[in-house]
Amino acid sequence: MKKYKDINNHQNVLAREYHQSAPDMLNSFMAMHKVAMAEGALSVKNKELIALGIGIAARCDGCIGAHVQAALQAGATREELVETVNVAVVMGGGPSITYGTQALGAVDEFLAD
Repeated sequence: MKKYKDINNHQNVLAREYHQSAPDMLNSFMAMHKVAMAEGALSVKNKELIALGIGIAARCDGCIGAHVQAALQAGATREELVETVNVAVVMGGGPSITYGTQALGAVDEFLAD
């Protein structure tokens, strides 16, 4: 089974290395991320759930790890995360079942702390 804490840690290492090669690009992306994910008409929790659903449908392990962790930190419940997986499966078809169940594995991994 994938370990999403390890995936997040590895992605952070890779991002730091990328930042050394392309600081303007990564800084620009992170500034856009900060604006998009800020509290607004949608809560941070809802934005993280949306991002998770897209990450599942796009089959992105790094996205799943990062957005499960952030959604939980923003107050999402396991039930809300299950419903997010349900929507992602509807939108992404069969491959989203695989990544959706892996996302639930990430939820349980982070909740175990």
